[in-house]
Amino acid sequence: MKTSDFAYHLPDALIAQTPITPRDHSRMLVCDRQRGLLEHRHFYDLPQYLRAGDALVLNETKVIPARLLGQKDKTGVPVEILLLKRLSVNEWETLVRPGRRLLPGMTCTFGDGVLRAQIMETLPSGGRRVRFQYKGIFEALLDSLGQMPLPPYIHEHLADQTRYQTVYAKADGSAAAPTAGLHFTPELLARVRDMGVAVVPILLHVGLGTFRPVKSENLAEHVMHVEHYEVSAEAAQAINAARAGGGRCVCVGTTSVRTLETVAGEDGTIAAQSGDTGIFITPGYRFRAVDALITNFHLPESTLLMLVSALMGREEALRAYETAVQEQYRFFSFGDCMLIL
Repeated sequence: MKTSDFAYHLPDALIAQTPITPRDHSRMLVCDRQRGLLEHRHFYDLPQYLRAGDALVLNETKVIPARLLGQKDKTGVPVEILLLKRLSVNEWETLVRPGRRLLPGMTCTFGDGVLRAQIMETLPSGGRRVRFQYKGIFEALLDSLGQMPLPPYIHEHLADQTRYQTVYAKADGSAAAPTAGLHFTPELLARVRDMGVAVVPILLHVGLGTFRPVKSENLAEHVMHVEHYEVSAEAAQAINAARAGGGRCVCVGTTSVRTLETVAGEDGTIAAQSGDTGIFITPGYRFRAVDALITNFHLPESTLLMLVSALMGREEALRAYETAVQEQYRFFSFGDCMLIL
């Protein structure tokens, strides 16, 4: 297939710049694959589509304030370092700006010198391996100096930084939020649990590769970004038990899908394990573990839209997106969502 097979027209006015309040009042386009029907609902209606015995799988990663603004030593030129992946105690894989002025051996300073960084290596991806020098606890410095790394299509200031975190976020490590989970409230999760639905946490740290465009027209030539995941023994047992009892595995977000499909056996059994995944799911893929999906609306020609198209069928996915545009749904990270059954 070709990248252009996943293009669609989106007016800029439909790109959500701010989150909805309350969280669960976002709209939800329900896509019934068996009946070929689309329904227009709200996220607080989600419990009507879940059943006792289902497993609702959440990604409990937490976005770190990964955007650091400082100055290049000697010249004072403003610089930006965006943390992508921790490589060791003091070293990170990063993106830097301006790239032409931050070459190996150069140093920069953040927060009046309480945090310093040395560029160690230019990576094949174009990023940099950076070594930090500091006194105290790095995470505490990051909390005081760093900014939330909002996606490039969001231009409005986010007054409440917690709105770019899920209410169940626990494990620091992501450079972007698993945005399908932003619609949940603690009250809605309690309702779901009270129904007899197993709420199962897993982990995948989201990298900025999520936002990188597919540059090759031939999908077979695309190299997928790699992200770290963890599935505990408790999570694997809960999902396997739900499906063995006739329940469905309902994933919250494409990150949960990618994680489960990475660890699932041919028979759909989930294995407890951790590692890095670069799984690239496109139409023709046979899903082994995932029965349903809650997901936001994704960028044209993105790997996330390709994953959704693999689950729904490309024509059906693009029809749903066309309907969402016509009905003025809000798109991308702070936008509305789909429930694919």
